Amino acid sequence: MGGKITYVFLATVLVLVFGVVAMEGVLLLLTGEPAAMGMGAVAFLLPLVGGWFLWKNTRFARRANRLAAELEAEGGLPVDELKRTAGGRIDRDSADEVFARRKAETEDSPEDWRCWFRLAVAYHDARDTPRARKAMQRAIALHEGRPVSA
Repeated sequence: MGGKITYVFLATVLVLVFGVVAMEGVLLLLTGEPAAMGMGAVAFLLPLVGGWFLWKNTRFARRANRLAAELEAEGGLPVDELKRTAGGRIDRDSADEVFARRKAETEDSPEDWRCWFRLAVAYHDARDTPRARKAMQRAIALHEGRPVSA
């Protein structure tokens, strides 16, 4: 729950900053000076790009959380069986072992979104965030019945 509150707080602050930057961009556009107008156009575009990025990430997180809730209701969430160091970090060999099992499970059932969800968790535990995100995107697409590229 703390993560959601932090996310909402930071997203709200970011939206406020986007608003200030956009207003400054408009003011720069209204000066009539070519250099200021150029800076104003860029300052006006930054909130649009940032807003799009925030929207895409929020949408991704909400969809992934829905899958997690559904999988939890089915009793299919992956169990945390990872060994940890004294400092609480995940042991790399343990993460690799679990990852190998999840990968084999996914190769056996490539059309099952549940397998892709568990693989995404295994990628995350193995500290491979880009692949974790791609695997979760594939799980979401399979769950929603959208076509998935190979």
